[in-house]
Formats: sequence, C-alpha cells, structure tokens
Amino acid sequence: MPALPTASGVLYLHGFNSGSASPKAALVREACEGLSLPCATPDLPHRPDQALARAEAELAGLGAAPMVVGSSMGGFLASVLAERHELTAALINPAVAPARLVADWVGRPHVNPYTGEHFRVEDAHRRALAAMTPASVSPWRYLLLLGTADATLAPQDAWQLYRGARTILHPGGDHGFSALADYLPAIMAHGGHALSAERATALRKEPNDPNQSG
Repeated sequence: MPALPTASGVLYLHGFNSGSASPKAALVREACEGLSLPCATPDLPHRPDQALARAEAELAGLGAAPMVVGSSMGGFLASVLAERHELTAALINPAVAPARLVADWVGRPHVNPYTGEHFRVEDAHRRALAAMTPASVSPWRYLLLLGTADATLAPQDAWQLYRGARTILHPGGDHGFSALADYLPAIMAHGGHALSAERATALRKEPNDPNQSG
C-alpha cells in the first residue's frame, strides 16, 4: 500500500442540492482553520459535469497534495477527483452508481435550501454521472465513513465498492451523518494532521442538521 501524503489543503464537496453554507461544510472549515490548513468549500452547480469542473478548479489553490472530502453525491465527486489526480480522500456516506440513483429523479423539481435555486433533474444529469464514473477505485486512497442507519443510500453498496479502504462505521448514523464533528480528528489524521482534542471538543458543541446531505 503506498504511503499517503500529508495534505497540503482540504477540498470539501457538499451533497446533492446542498451548499457551502451547510453544517458539514462549516465544520470542515472550522477544523481546517484550527490547523491553519488551506480549505475550499465551493457551492457546486446541480449539473454533475459543471460541479466536477468547479471542484477541479479549486485544486490549484490547495497545494501539491490536497485531500478531498465529500458527502453523499459530493463523495462520488471526491472519488472521481481522487482517481483522476491521485489524491487522498475521505468519503461520508458516498453515493455509489449515482447515475442509477438520479434516474428515479428525472423530471422532479428541486429547490436548493441554501441558494434558493429552482431546477429540475434531467436525463442529462444521469448521462453526465454515467460518463464520469470511474471504472475502478483504489481503496488505499480512502477513509470511508458510513452511518449504519442511512435511509437514503445503502451503506452496503459503499462497503462493497471501497472494500479494503480504511472504514469507520457509525452505529445508527443517518444519511446526514450528524455526528461528523466526532470524526473530524480521524478525517484530518487521514490527511496527516492532528486535530487537537480541545478543538475537536469545541466543534462537537456546534450545531449540525441531521436531515441534510451537505
């Protein structure tokens, strides 16, 4: 197994129909601030190809070896970037085979709770996701965090795809992974950084929304 590099920065990718103002994005920013680590948490377009391009554009400002952290659909995008650019990544309840997932959403209207944007999922979303899905993943790159009670995505699917990855199971954890603050030290350690116990304790006291995939 290759040695993992020390992360030169962190790119956090939020989930579908979420945003940079989501609770998990805020927690990651706070953790990075405590480590004086460059961090980017961009608002991603709802179209997958545009979201990937926006995320990819952030890498240049995060040093030679950024770590990508992604939640839900953002976890899928993090995997795409990790495989394309040989990066380390931490995935929180990642979407697996998202082209199949959004096929059931085609035609459905959405309103982004953070940006107020109105949009509909189109078949173009499904085609873009299918086109960018990696043929395989390198499990050694990843830290996988799975809530065992995720009612939106089956944890078993991610377990199977990333088999061999460093994995943390959170018993009873929901799709929003509302216990993220408890696991930020593990995420930062995956990137070679030690988040202090004092800072981790402070982060646990900050609110999170268990209903958001953000």
